[in-house]
Amino acid sequence: MKKLLLSLSLLFTLVFSYAQFPGQSSGTSLRTKGIARIAGTVLDSEGGSGVEFATISLFLTDKNELIDGTITDDKGKFSLNDLIDGNYYIEISYLGFEKKVLENIVIEKERNVDLEAVALSQGANVLDEVTVTSDRSLIEEKVDRMVYNAEKDNLAKGGDAADVLRKVPLLQVDLEGNVSIRGSSNIRVLINNKPSTIVAASIADALKMLPADMIKSVEVITSPSAKYDAEGSGGIINIITKKNDLEGYYLNLNTGVGLRGSNLGLNGSYRRGRFGLTLGGFGRAFYNKAETDITQATTLNDMVNLTKQFSDASDNGIFGRYNLGFDYDLDKTQFLSGGIRYGVRRFSRDQLQTTEIYRNDELFSTNLRDINSLRYSGTIDLNLDYLKSFKPQQELSISTLYSRTNENSNFVSDNLDANQSFLNSLKNLDDNLNEEITLQADFITPFGDNQIFEVGAKGILRMVNSDYSYLFAETPNSFTQDFNRPAGTLDYSQNVAAAYTSYTYSTPSKYTFKAGLRWERTAIEATQDNENIQIPDYSNLVPSINASKKLGGLTTLKLGYNRRIQRPWLRQLNPNVNIQNSQNIEVGNPNLRPELTDNIELALSTMVKKTYLNISVFGRLTDNAINQIRFPIDSIPGAILSTYENIGREQAIGMNLFANINISDKWSVNGGVDIDYARLNGQVTGLDGTSITAENSGFNYGGRLMSQLKLDGGWSMQAFTFMRGRRVELQGNRGGFGMYALGVNKDFKNDRGSYGIALENFASRGWNVRSELDAVAFSQVSNMYLLNRSVKINFTYKFGQMDFRNTRKTRSVRNDDLMGDGGGDMQGGGMQGGNESAAPARNNRAARRNNQAAKPATSGTSTPMPEGKALDFSGTWKGVAQGPMGEMEQTFVFSIDGEQLTGTIETRMGKQDIKNGKVEGGQFSFEVTFRNFNISYNGVVLEENKLMLKNERMEMTLDRVQ
Repeated sequence: MKKLLLSLSLLFTLVFSYAQFPGQSSGTSLRTKGIARIAGTVLDSEGGSGVEFATISLFLTDKNELIDGTITDDKGKFSLNDLIDGNYYIEISYLGFEKKVLENIVIEKERNVDLEAVALSQGANVLDEVTVTSDRSLIEEKVDRMVYNAEKDNLAKGGDAADVLRKVPLLQVDLEGNVSIRGSSNIRVLINNKPSTIVAASIADALKMLPADMIKSVEVITSPSAKYDAEGSGGIINIITKKNDLEGYYLNLNTGVGLRGSNLGLNGSYRRGRFGLTLGGFGRAFYNKAETDITQATTLNDMVNLTKQFSDASDNGIFGRYNLGFDYDLDKTQFLSGGIRYGVRRFSRDQLQTTEIYRNDELFSTNLRDINSLRYSGTIDLNLDYLKSFKPQQELSISTLYSRTNENSNFVSDNLDANQSFLNSLKNLDDNLNEEITLQADFITPFGDNQIFEVGAKGILRMVNSDYSYLFAETPNSFTQDFNRPAGTLDYSQNVAAAYTSYTYSTPSKYTFKAGLRWERTAIEATQDNENIQIPDYSNLVPSINASKKLGGLTTLKLGYNRRIQRPWLRQLNPNVNIQNSQNIEVGNPNLRPELTDNIELALSTMVKKTYLNISVFGRLTDNAINQIRFPIDSIPGAILSTYENIGREQAIGMNLFANINISDKWSVNGGVDIDYARLNGQVTGLDGTSITAENSGFNYGGRLMSQLKLDGGWSMQAFTFMRGRRVELQGNRGGFGMYALGVNKDFKNDRGSYGIALENFASRGWNVRSELDAVAFSQVSNMYLLNRSVKINFTYKFGQMDFRNTRKTRSVRNDDLMGDGGGDMQGGGMQGGNESAAPARNNRAARRNNQAAKPATSGTSTPMPEGKALDFSGTWKGVAQGPMGEMEQTFVFSIDGEQLTGTIETRMGKQDIKNGKVEGGQFSFEVTFRNFNISYNGVVLEENKLMLKNERMEMTLDRVQ
């Protein structure tokens, strides 16, 4: 432990030393360091008060190059430091005010320049009210991840995160909420870039606690960089929840009532000046019925035992999640944020189970049991994060997280006679504690315009405790200790020290390379029943390489390789012998070792007219693979024991295909197919210590299809179907299942809310999931009938008023590389999406890349338009404009009919139709009205996949995306 703490201290010292290397301190330009400064004050021309958060952009006049920037403080003051001699000009902008340009600012002999106060005048047309909406693509693809924008999914209203993830490409989610990527269930799930102990204990349970209505997007990261934790051999899923960067207050109410579940959520936000506060709560109750039947045969000592079992169950659950968060701007370069989140889960099942055991074809015994099981937990996450921004895209962050989950998994089983009279009772108490403390430091800096360097260190202290026992009663509720069944404890600590470095390089020929190396040291101390378990410490070097090539404006080719570690989960370690089902007994294995996986993938994404297409092939090789194994128990006739072992090797090769078709501006269809061939082989050790070789192989497959249609009057419709085929396991296969849904939604005219109805599996009673296991000494066939026909009615409404404010930067404990992003945003023309907290850095890169194309026009001047090419530019176009609040991504959809131009423009201020559009040869013009604010645009066709567009405030280039 002392060695691990010493390693951690050295790693964090390394990160801080990198953050303070010469020439990169606060306010230092990325150019040659000088000692001069330019200072000034920005005032409101009407009131004379300082304008806070005004954008200050510094340009070199001779090269017309943006070299520095800052924002004003609460008194309107700003300072640009460490400048060399030269001729500069400054642009000052702020939303609702006319832009100011200060020219001929000369620094000579490194003398400071103090500018006179600059007064900004309000624009002729100021937005009296702004409604911020978003209508992004449902699916966006980046260099190392697929982004599913869940906020567009109306069918998920009132559901939970599992309902959303079933629709995400590359993912498969079973009926219990267990998730896999490309057939691998060894994955890492993050919520807003943060791990949580409830996720570590059970991904399925964690997804039930997260409401679908609060999910903004889901990122499937198939080729993680070195900045990620090495854990998760199959990949990483990052769930981004909805956030708010506006000023004012709002309160959002959403509720739903259905045959299988009901929900109630209330979320609020308050922001004023430098301070922001969020508060939210969500509760969901569900109720369902299930039927299962199992037929299994075991052979021991030439004795054949046949078990036939049937259960009729009623399920009830309550899940809740509550959060309180804050963020505060210490000054214009330092930001503090924190929060507390509490999750609660209570799941109960009441089932009547009949078991018949036949020995050599003769009835041996009949057993009737009334089983009441209860699983409940409480999870608390606390985080405090600090971010220091030295320059655009040069940042140091320090993040902390404390996470704790108390989990109890208990059951009471009453044995009954044929008349259902009480015989005796058995109770199992299983109390678990999972606790984590995390400290993380990251530093990122650019070199020039096409290189990024990242370095970081992280320490994780984990503790898992389990305390379990059995009680027995011969009369109802008179329980005493059952000495025939062992009680026990497990104390398991896992401490991880990690460091990484990552380098990204983008070439002018649109190649992007990102290479990284991560080192992790894992120290384990474990005791079971106060006896030490000898698990050796281990170190791992985890490399990662991502490369991409932009083939024209519409096609991108990607190649990625990474190595991943999968450490055992709490459920796999827990030594409690669970005999809730006396014929299918489960127990964990505290001696499990981690598995190591090598992944490689090749992907191609392109646009074919109005169709976005992504196809990828992948290979995966896992050594020391952790698998669930089963074998018969000699002392219990017909019973099977399930546990976990490091079996040996697992191999898979497969393909994913996804397409999104925009049939029209209002109708889209998307779907995908996932298929892989898996081969598993290794050694299975039985209770008697003998080891046998097991092997299995076969195809895994799944698919999904969704259609969305927007109607007049705020109405919309959505249809969805999902199918997951069988999953190959070491000793058989687990059955597949499917589902389908249809929803109708109506938005209120003021965009403050909506109501709708959703139908699930409305034409069938339910689904049968059939699984088959087969090994040397046993076989099992099970059928689970899930009765999940459902109708739900949803309602949501927003109270309050929000106004624009400057986007605030935050950083938190995470296992992502959203700042680096594999170079996807350095290429230009790439599809955007993902985490809001990383948006400032991404946009800074976009501004540097598009400096010439997206530079605001100087006030009072106008650059002449070129002649242009007379080409049909119908389709979808994207560009990034430098606005008063920083960079703004804009999407244009154009349609040409002769000399008439129609279409839409979408920005963060909303989506509007264009009007008075005209096309003349290679030039065009149109107007857009945002409330009372009229904007006139002029454009020119530069080439087939590039347009130039300008108005009286700015000019930019657009790239074709469809």
